[in-house]
Amino acid sequence: MTTNRRILNFIDGRCVEGRGRWFEDINPADGEVVAEVSEATAADVDAAVSAAKRALAGPWGKLGVEERAALLHKVADGIMARLDDFVAAEMADTGKPLMPTRMGEIPRAAGQFRVFAEIGRVTPMEMFESAMPDGRRALNLVHRVPRGVVAAICPWNLPFMLLTWKVAPALICGNTVVVKPSEETPATAALLGEVMTAAGIPEGVYNVVHGFGPDSAGEFLTTHEGVDAITFTGETKTGEAIMRAAAVGTRGVSLELGGKNAGIVFADCDFAAAVAGETKAAFHNCGQICLGNERLYVERPIFERFVEALAEAARGLRMGDPMDKATQIGPLISRQHREKVLGYMEQARAAGAEVHAGGGIPALGDPFDRGAWIEPTLWTGMAEDAAAVREEIFGPCVHVAPFDDEDEVRALVNDSPYGLTATLWTRDLDRVHRLAPALEVGVVWVNDWMVRDLRTGFGGAKGSGIGREGGVHSLHFYSETRNVCIRT
Repeated sequence: MTTNRRILNFIDGRCVEGRGRWFEDINPADGEVVAEVSEATAADVDAAVSAAKRALAGPWGKLGVEERAALLHKVADGIMARLDDFVAAEMADTGKPLMPTRMGEIPRAAGQFRVFAEIGRVTPMEMFESAMPDGRRALNLVHRVPRGVVAAICPWNLPFMLLTWKVAPALICGNTVVVKPSEETPATAALLGEVMTAAGIPEGVYNVVHGFGPDSAGEFLTTHEGVDAITFTGETKTGEAIMRAAAVGTRGVSLELGGKNAGIVFADCDFAAAVAGETKAAFHNCGQICLGNERLYVERPIFERFVEALAEAARGLRMGDPMDKATQIGPLISRQHREKVLGYMEQARAAGAEVHAGGGIPALGDPFDRGAWIEPTLWTGMAEDAAAVREEIFGPCVHVAPFDDEDEVRALVNDSPYGLTATLWTRDLDRVHRLAPALEVGVVWVNDWMVRDLRTGFGGAKGSGIGREGGVHSLHFYSETRNVCIRT
């Protein structure tokens, strides 16, 4: 297919054609090319960083937090005024179903500008008074100042929501940003530039450069000496490369990385709620979510019954036309990623997995057979050292295994190079207080999944990242403290 739609870089308040090549933006639901995207060169990235530097010294740097907060509310208004445009752009890039995109992800992205505007506006200044040896006093005022130019490297699984999760707190703290969206999902980042301009955000405050990682926009941005801090969400190996780049110049870095999250289901759980919750945890967004569950441990007395119920739920998830309001699960992000997930499915079979649901490619008919669809898949029977049990797949695949007691399941959950989230299903509150703090993860959900209050910190342990995002935790990363000590 040919297309007349072009997605440009957004630099210094203007849409700019990069000096690199053009690459295709493909809708994974039907394999259609929806746009041609302009790749940024090192010179384009330099122009974006330079624009961001100028904006810091210009009108943006002179605004107070109240004025910045008012502008962020205007950005949120602008996103919601163009809701249909953002929904269409996000769906074309990702193949996501209509309802979760329109009712959930885009409004949540707009809401993040409002939440961080208010958190930044009301965060009090720290002040400490101390006694001096001569009997006089000293007053310490702790100011928070922006870090400067922030590079935001964003993923493809929740493109707009995770982009605004970084941009909103960075801006309320007074920084300027250069965003590098995933090459798979460039559209909403570019569209936000138009909204920023309409809202009155000064030129150079928000910039977007398109491209890939190594020897492209990602590498050019993370290694640029004009970047003062880097925030990244994505897979762990890429995060390690970014951390090495950030070491040059000792820039601040925030990394929200991969996960091989586990759910724990005790026999005393609310059975129906646990099945429904783990169905979402395993298969939401076609399993392409860092906090989804790819491992599930079920107490032995209910193990077989739970596997049967979860398999039935998986088989009942509706795939198909993303515009159909009844569609529950979309495709993987690309056919290339599907090959990776299919490879894990082959490895699982070779490792002795019993397939209770899915395990292959669905037959959806034209045009969706040209897309990147895959079946929600449930396995049992693999050893804990099998690749499909130990490594992050990032697809709609979950392995279910039995356990007999708390000590055993704690060891199973913690025996992982990752430590992002876990879910715990039980009616025993004492058990919750014993077990949840012993799990080596950043977040434990009890009797639910993916309940997110934007004021709380989110992040992981071990290979799942460094730092926390959300609430004042984001403000702490996107600002630095400056202590002013006054002898009175």
